Amino acid sequence: MAESSEGEEEGKLVGGDQQLVVDDDLCEMAKKAAWSVSSCKPGNGVLSLRDDNLDTYWQSDGAQPHLVNIQFQKKLVVLYVDFKLDESYTPSKISIRAGDGFHNLKEIKAIELVKPAGWVYISLSGNDPRETFVNTFMLQIAILSNHLNGRDTHVRQIKVYGPRPNPIPHQAFQFTSREFITYSTVR
Repeated sequence: MAESSEGEEEGKLVGGDQQLVVDDDLCEMAKKAAWSVSSCKPGNGVLSLRDDNLDTYWQSDGAQPHLVNIQFQKKLVVLYVDFKLDESYTPSKISIRAGDGFHNLKEIKAIELVKPAGWVYISLSGNDPRETFVNTFMLQIAILSNHLNGRDTHVRQIKVYGPRPNPIPHQAFQFTSREFITYSTVR
């Protein structure tokens, strides 16, 4: 799972993937989250971020930063943004903040997007996908600025991933292949 398909500089993501590809050992966690946004135009709110339709989008309404708040347990953030379709509405600087609630959010990742078009993977820690999970109850995605100095923003989709629960409770090892799971019980 790469953060960018066209290249990367420190803190900058260039491009995006047209197809969403996620490792099999991850599951989408966002359905278990409480979502809110700082502002939205009528008909372009949180539901548009979560409807699996790339033709709809959240549109902010007001001064930056534009905020998406996600409250839940384990996560990896994936955004779908498209400079070709949204131009000045496309985010260019994003801050990911984490904490137990609104009162103690701290920035854990700052990225700069350069004309993204597709799924943008935001690793919340190291480059190893096994290290991308942050132990927190709340994430906030802050859109700090847009391309071409745009005021409002468009984000077409947001997905949040976390580790799949261990299919065999009370087992120290978490096997991922069917063959290993089949032979994982000692008789």
